[in-house]
Amino acid sequence: MPSTSRLRTRAQRTRVPHARTAAALALALLLAACGAKQDAAPGGAGGPPKMPPAEVGVVTMQPQDVALQSELPGRVSAVRVAQVRARVNGVVLKRLFREGSDVKAGQPLFQIDAAIYQAALDSAQAALAKAQANLAQTTAIAERYKPLVALNAISQLDYSNAQSAQRLADADVASAKAAVQTARINLDYATVRAPIAGRIGQSLVTEGALVSAVEATQMALIQQTGSVYVNFTQSSGDVLRLRKAMASKQLRGAGKDGTEVRIVLEDGSVLPRAGRLLFSDLSVDATSGQVTLRAEVPNPDGLLLPGQYVRVRLAQAEVPAAMLLPQQAVTRSNQGDTVLVVGADGIPAKRQVKLGANQNNQWIVLDGLQPGEQVIVEGFQKMMVPGAPVKARPWSGSEGQATAMTGAAPAKAAASGAPAGGTAAPASAAASQ
Repeated sequence: MPSTSRLRTRAQRTRVPHARTAAALALALLLAACGAKQDAAPGGAGGPPKMPPAEVGVVTMQPQDVALQSELPGRVSAVRVAQVRARVNGVVLKRLFREGSDVKAGQPLFQIDAAIYQAALDSAQAALAKAQANLAQTTAIAERYKPLVALNAISQLDYSNAQSAQRLADADVASAKAAVQTARINLDYATVRAPIAGRIGQSLVTEGALVSAVEATQMALIQQTGSVYVNFTQSSGDVLRLRKAMASKQLRGAGKDGTEVRIVLEDGSVLPRAGRLLFSDLSVDATSGQVTLRAEVPNPDGLLLPGQYVRVRLAQAEVPAAMLLPQQAVTRSNQGDTVLVVGADGIPAKRQVKLGANQNNQWIVLDGLQPGEQVIVEGFQKMMVPGAPVKARPWSGSEGQATAMTGAAPAKAAASGAPAGGTAAPASAAASQ
């Protein structure tokens, strides 16, 4: 039998070819995997895939005449107001209108007890009839005496007395006629009528109430609200700055044919019909330092009520050849206001700008941009690689509003783990939307 050492040597020789075969198979599999990865990479280079340019919304700067709008607090008042008051004494018998309704001029509103005034009219008419009868008698006497005095049948004194009696009777008739007219007026005042057309409020007296002409008891209030006045104030400092700017030709007056005003209601909606500025006061209120202005606004649907507080938007001046920039395009910081401008090579570059007033969610650009330059407004969250070119497309306002509604999410993502560098400005700009 073979020895134990010989058996061990033979087993080791048998294992060597098998180990070499396994190593060769593993090397072949590794090379095949590397080849597959190289084939999967574009161009066979084995580098990361190239990303397409980020698509961003831009606005092109164009100079235009921009109206400087001011928004000031105001209060509505009726164009015409009439207080319905008692003009005779008496007890109210009946109310003849519906509270809160529209009334016409001359329409009966109240009925006051008119018995005493009817009696006074009857008495005045009787006195008039008596005076007229006396006038007829004295006139007949004077006519009879006239030929007699020519014949010396009566004295001149008797004829003069007859003429005087005729004139006195004529005066009594005139006085009686005036008394009848007064009595008729008082009787007519017992029916209280609307002095103007408009909308009447609540009744201030009820049936059975005693009203007085001496105290001029107020019975109701009528207001015309088909068009209303809006009274508002502006600080004298703002008025002075506007006048100085227009004097130096930095601004020019707006509304040569009457400045247009817009009314903002309490819920933030804008009245569809525009009004016009009537006047600006020539004096400053000594207690508040404000200048009073008044506008007239059409109000056919009755949305504006007297006493209501509103806000008034008006353009008192305009900036010639100014440029407007949407607010979401601007990044505001302690170092200044900046925007991203797309260059001729498609690469965005940060630009510092100087801004003026805000007009309808747009900034007036005073300095830093030139006409024709493209400023990025939307798509900041897509710009992940600093200095990478972008694909610009015209921006529309509706897209900007949608971005503004979701702008907090990109800003949060950038703050949590976005790469440093080029994403800081897009994150702040998205947050500003």
